[in-house]
Amino acid sequence: MIGIVILAMFVVSCFIRDLSNSLRALEIGLLNFKDNDFSVTVPSVKEPEINQLISLFNESAQTLRREKQYIYQRELLLDKVIQSSPNIMLLLDSEQRIIYSNDAARHFFFNGKQISGMNLVELLPNIDEELSQAIKSSQEGIFTLNSDDVESWHISRGAFLLNNLQHNLLLLKHMTKELNRQEVAVWKKVIRIISHELNNSLAPISSMVNSGRKLTKDNSSSQLKLIFDTIENRCNHLSQFIFNYARFAKLPLPQKSYVDWQSLTEQLAQHYSFKLIGSLPQTLGYFDHIQIEQVLLNLLKNAHESGSDINEVTMQIAATETFGKNGVSICVHDTGSGMSSEVMQQALLPFYSTKQSGTGLGLPLCREIIEAHEGQISLHHRQHKGLTVQVWLPCNNSN
Repeated sequence: MIGIVILAMFVVSCFIRDLSNSLRALEIGLLNFKDNDFSVTVPSVKEPEINQLISLFNESAQTLRREKQYIYQRELLLDKVIQSSPNIMLLLDSEQRIIYSNDAARHFFFNGKQISGMNLVELLPNIDEELSQAIKSSQEGIFTLNSDDVESWHISRGAFLLNNLQHNLLLLKHMTKELNRQEVAVWKKVIRIISHELNNSLAPISSMVNSGRKLTKDNSSSQLKLIFDTIENRCNHLSQFIFNYARFAKLPLPQKSYVDWQSLTEQLAQHYSFKLIGSLPQTLGYFDHIQIEQVLLNLLKNAHESGSDINEVTMQIAATETFGKNGVSICVHDTGSGMSSEVMQQALLPFYSTKQSGTGLGLPLCREIIEAHEGQISLHHRQHKGLTVQVWLPCNNSN
């Protein structure tokens, strides 16, 4: 009898110990859940009732692990998108301290250095004063900076609660390139329409001139020949005029390849003389050789026609970084008469020219080619006299 009692007490003791261990394991697992840790798995036991509870716990942990992993992947993707965005993004607390920033913001405000924890006011002296004033104010929407290089920006703001604390979102978008693209698209459409109408008129005029020559071939009048020659010459001139504008409206996409800088500069020097400043980049360029050569020839031609001493036309090619992107800067300098601020603002627009016989397509075609390469072109006054035209081209990431 005593043996049976001892055995019963032993069985009860084991049961209580297993139950206690299982409950303790479940308690630890739930505490881990509270700390956002779903890696704990409770081992199964013999008792079916407790084992069912443990199975439910383990299934819940597995589901939460999958959801956490899914959310983590989504967060990584979102962060990657935000960091890759060219738009400047800042998340600020109620005291204007920076909680979060993307790569574009760090390069724009602080040359790529970390800015989290800094106050926005500390960074504003590093940027254009007009843009700084716009950020300080409550201004939203598109506005233009009144500087030599006309720049358009869009500011948007948002306020929301995060963890019961007030936060502010500031977004800056550089609109200059986008607005320029829209403007160029409109010009291209106008050019295509004009070209189409002129071609439709020129074709029958040319045909009538040929017919007129045949009908009057027995007439030796010099005045009649002069009339036909004049009409034919003007038709040919208009055809060439249309061809030049159509080339701007139908510029092909760049066919990029690796280009040796030494060979390129030697080819350019065969057409227009210039002095090369500094050493050439060690890495090869990556662009459409024909199109970029056309751009640089046009810039050198303008420099020679600027009134500059030919010996003072210079070119500098150097590796550089813009907004965190590696690239190459090509600068053409002259000491000519330069441009007024008003002319400089219009110089990259189609049809605008200060030359009596100019078509107004030289610099706009250069800009179209450079932007098709995802680069930038800008004009700058030199300190004493003359002009600098700067071209920036991105490097091939795999180079």
